[in-house]
Amino acid sequence: MSLIDRVLDPTQAPVIVAELSGNHNQSIDTARRIIKAAADAGADAVKLQTYTPDSITLDSDRPEFVVQGGLWHGRRLHELYAQACTPYEWHAELASYAHSLGIALFSTPFDEAAVTFLEDAIAPELYKISSFELTHIPLLKAVAATGKPVVLSTGMGTENEIDEAVSTLRRNGASTVTLLKCVSAYPSKPEGFNLRSMLTMAERFACPVGLSDHTLSNEVAIAAVALGARLIEKHVTDDRNAGGIDAGFSLEPEQLAQLVEQTRNAHASLGSDLMQASEQDRKQIHFRRSIYAAADIEPGELFTEGNLRIVRPSLGLAPKHWESILGQPAKRAIKAGRPLLESDLPT
Repeated sequence: MSLIDRVLDPTQAPVIVAELSGNHNQSIDTARRIIKAAADAGADAVKLQTYTPDSITLDSDRPEFVVQGGLWHGRRLHELYAQACTPYEWHAELASYAHSLGIALFSTPFDEAAVTFLEDAIAPELYKISSFELTHIPLLKAVAATGKPVVLSTGMGTENEIDEAVSTLRRNGASTVTLLKCVSAYPSKPEGFNLRSMLTMAERFACPVGLSDHTLSNEVAIAAVALGARLIEKHVTDDRNAGGIDAGFSLEPEQLAQLVEQTRNAHASLGSDLMQASEQDRKQIHFRRSIYAAADIEPGELFTEGNLRIVRPSLGLAPKHWESILGQPAKRAIKAGRPLLESDLPT
């Protein structure tokens, strides 16, 4: 089953995407280790980012090209992206390696040329658009023109901006659009997510929704699954202490494995919207109460609170019959400890 088929089928557990980003530290061996760790942890896909420093920013020292605050305070954008970018020549090899492990691989392109490259190099089954590229209309058109499914992060986006992005993708050929809630802060805090707005997005844009999560725990992702998230994206690293550029908000393999298990359990718990007992409940019905003889009862003897009791298990008449039974004569002899049956009542 393809990733998008999983996303579109609410009976399937949410798709878990492990974001490699720049945690490879410009080592393809590290990239392969992280992909292997993601596959071993049970993730469904690994995602790359496809850009060069020159395709995403200018090589400038002007103040607006220097990061202020956060993990990368004082770093020039061009220098930062040179460290974080995934070399284009790695893409085909990493995609082949991921597929050999039974895990999908796709990418986030950051310019139109990157889309052309990805189509030729790895032919991904879907595309991801970063929150920061939500308003990059030429890029959205290029991605949509592939005719493939698109997953779009909405961090920072206003309703009008999201509407324009979704409309652009649909008008230009995207087969499906999935919207992800996201807080574009690194790391992000749970209280800023406003997860209830996922329900609003799903209804407003008639599309699946999910979560791009930059927190360092799994609670937000589990809550998102409870609200219908069909795809969860998390940054991953094989070792946070190794100093990957995004390691400060990335999960290690053990945490990723926990995310996979916890989100699948959360999804399994959603079950049906019918008000009925579960299979587990049905196995416990025997221990409900019913009416039993508390003493030997002779034929014709009246049923009383002295010779009957409402006790566990549930093999006798239900407690709702208690008041109507009291005062009636027994049709036959009933031994103490036997359930009271309809055939014990007078006709």
